[in-house]
Amino acid sequence: MIPIPDSFDYGHCGVDLVYGRDSIADLGESLEERGLERALVVCGSNVGANEELMGPVRDGLGERLAGVFDGTKPSKDARDAFDGLERARKVDADVFVAVGGGSSIDVARAMGVLESDGRSMDDLLAEAKGDDDITPIRGGEDVTPLVAVPTTFAGADVSSGGSLLVAGVDEPPTGEVNRLGIDDPRSPPVEIRYDPALFETTPMGALAGSAMNGFDKGIETIYGEGPTAITDGTAVHGLSLLAEALPRLDDGDPDAMDRAVAGIILVQFERSTNIVHAFGHGFSRRYPVQQGVVHAILVPHVLRYVFEHVDGRRDLLARGLGVDPEGLSAEETAEAVVDAVIEVRDGLGLPTRLRDLDPVHRSDAPAIAEFIMGDAALARSPPGLDPTAEEIEAVIHDAW
Repeated sequence: MIPIPDSFDYGHCGVDLVYGRDSIADLGESLEERGLERALVVCGSNVGANEELMGPVRDGLGERLAGVFDGTKPSKDARDAFDGLERARKVDADVFVAVGGGSSIDVARAMGVLESDGRSMDDLLAEAKGDDDITPIRGGEDVTPLVAVPTTFAGADVSSGGSLLVAGVDEPPTGEVNRLGIDDPRSPPVEIRYDPALFETTPMGALAGSAMNGFDKGIETIYGEGPTAITDGTAVHGLSLLAEALPRLDDGDPDAMDRAVAGIILVQFERSTNIVHAFGHGFSRRYPVQQGVVHAILVPHVLRYVFEHVDGRRDLLARGLGVDPEGLSAEETAEAVVDAVIEVRDGLGLPTRLRDLDPVHRSDAPAIAEFIMGDAALARSPPGLDPTAEEIEAVIHDAW
């Protein structure tokens, strides 16, 4: 196995990436160096009640902890961001510290720019009833800085994007107009602290689903639009770490966690999410299911669909997943890639069929396909791939 450093600090596009076991202990010192004094921790209720996690976070912040808002939810409802802002005003916070998964990070990211954006929740609901998409959040002069402390592998950390739900998918209007995009170059965290010891406090059930979500970011970056030699290098190396480490996470081996966290940092580098994430969005917008669990079920079927229509850079994917394509036909390489992905999925103990998800109904496939067709991620699909609603629905039925 290729060794990884015990710790490192790396600057990327204005974001300070700090990796290291027990590095959370230095968070308060880092805020002091940035001139930040009053931190509001933003998290979900499960994270807020997890003393094994929150104890080190509180200790790391020390006297700079101003309060906790534990009202984020997996749905990433815009109302959560407004509730968080109200809490931030009460404690006079000058920095948000998002702890947990992608939903908390996205809500905190939105909170940083939403107040200076100037719109209220009623304003957003009024826009949702119009014919056009909701105007994305863009802050004014004052944007509250964000520090992210991820504890799952969803990989929502290094991003200026993300979105919040404004109206439920069953409420009119439906489709993309229901989501509020975050479009401000100042919304990414100023610092992301990757502490493998904190990831170990997350229950394996939540960790496994998020792992597939993050893992797929490396896959999609390789075959998505506009790859470079740099993104190929980080995605391939990240996939190799994840493919080797993720199936070992449930063994309680600290080395597996260290390598998995390093891998998730790498696959996020200039990532290009596309068709797999479009499928995930289609299901997670309609049902209260973890997007990574949907990925686990669908990604083998989506990959087969991709490989049926385009090359999908399958040789490079194979090398990242530990498969030597030398001497294999194109079809054999494609199937070997799918098998390697299934091995990671099964090693995480995740569901294998859509019928295993209680809230999912097969009769909803046409509506879900329409959601997927309208998802912005689908437009970034591999060059030459032009999915139709009928083809997308067929993939859904294959996964049933």
